[in-house]
Amino acid sequence: MYTLGVDIGTFESKGVLADASGNVIASASTPHQMIVPQPGWAEHRADEDWWGDFVTIARAVLADSGVDASDIKCVACSAIGPCMLPVDDTGAPLMNGVLYGVDTRAQTEIDTLNAEIGEDVILDRCGNALTSQAVGPKILWLKNQRPEIYARTAGILTSTSYLVWKLTGETVIDHYTAANFAPLYDVDALDWTTDLAPDIIAPDRLPRLLWSTGIAGQITPAAAAETGLAPGTPVTCGTIDAAAEAVSVGVRTTGDMMMMYGSTIFIITLTDARVRDPALWYAPWLFPDQHASMAGLATSGTLTHWFRDQFARDLRRDTAFAALATEAENSPPGASGLLMLPYFSGERTPIHDSSAKGAFFGLNLTHTRGDMYRALIEGIAYGTNHVVETYEAAGQRPTRLLAVGGGTRNRLWLQATSDVSGIDQIVCQKTTGASYGNAFLAAQAIGAAQPGDISQWNPAAEVITASENPAYSKQYTLFRRLYEQTRDIAASL
Repeated sequence: MYTLGVDIGTFESKGVLADASGNVIASASTPHQMIVPQPGWAEHRADEDWWGDFVTIARAVLADSGVDASDIKCVACSAIGPCMLPVDDTGAPLMNGVLYGVDTRAQTEIDTLNAEIGEDVILDRCGNALTSQAVGPKILWLKNQRPEIYARTAGILTSTSYLVWKLTGETVIDHYTAANFAPLYDVDALDWTTDLAPDIIAPDRLPRLLWSTGIAGQITPAAAAETGLAPGTPVTCGTIDAAAEAVSVGVRTTGDMMMMYGSTIFIITLTDARVRDPALWYAPWLFPDQHASMAGLATSGTLTHWFRDQFARDLRRDTAFAALATEAENSPPGASGLLMLPYFSGERTPIHDSSAKGAFFGLNLTHTRGDMYRALIEGIAYGTNHVVETYEAAGQRPTRLLAVGGGTRNRLWLQATSDVSGIDQIVCQKTTGASYGNAFLAAQAIGAAQPGDISQWNPAAEVITASENPAYSKQYTLFRRLYEQTRDIAASL
């Protein structure tokens, strides 16, 4: 018995084929680009980047494993999210998919909805303040700015929903993802609502709601022909990548916190009740009667790629990150007095400032590339600590912090994050992330695994122990002041 998990990321998609004990039988990955048509916008091509990657990965793991497609008993997907993709009455995309909170195009619509409905009402009913992460304002942007596309829109899908539709012909969305559709989702009723904003879109043009491990449908003959998977194979509803990532490392009980080191830092904490804080996001968890509180930076791993591409062109691309890390380790903690604000795409939690700008501050003629790269890593760590402090203020300091994602290979980044926050981090044996979590969720969906089995599938491998460093305490205070004292300048730019 095997299960297939596939995840579509911001810059790369991954898939794993796992057996009943959680052993990875085959894996595959394929890259794609994030499209930035103008500052503040971020897009993917649904057919090429989402579905095309799924097809490539499915065929690759089947070929590499030699497993008969009929022996794959369930498929689960996740993808970046929440996204906004308008489709016509045949399910065909009408434009590129608008990405999650890194896309800040709908600020005018956010301001309009807040004024019309009231920020307190939105937070109470929807569980979330309206930020760049919210899909509702982006649908309103579509209506206001692309009326010809809106008029042809038969439905709004997100990235995972589109994959499941291509596989099964069913349009579904899990409650965890739907909670990001404020002001269109009522978190207490666990259902779509139109009474807050009746003019954005009719609820019959939104996907059917399910829990994440609910079976959405079976692979159609057409999807089987494209992917090589067996027709009739069950497919789960799926979820957002970060949630599957959390599952992959054992986040399952109250107090567990996942820190995902990816293109963005994304954090999920499981709580015993709904957390009401406008600086954090809320959603029902993947299963009934569980709650999740989320946060995310706008740019994290993306910044390391930007730095490599702009300032390390002399280095071999395949070894550039290792070389940069060595240079950064020769710079002392605090990066020789250099600060970096990581707000290169505005910022999500906790400041929710779409006008925030990135900066290197304190440069002098003695600074080296290693100092700048260390300042970049530390700037992400300071931004992450700002989020951790926000959780603490809401009474949600984690009891366990589990690290996952490609960035866990960057030891400097991991250690700086622990040292700045004062929190140890657990790193599990498998850091594959969301695609592995999906394989486990697929096994759960068909009764082949129970939630606690993830500790056998993916046991802890090491602990990153926090150490106190006075340089970080000083620099973090200055980091917070630098943003506050330059916020108006950034907005004017």
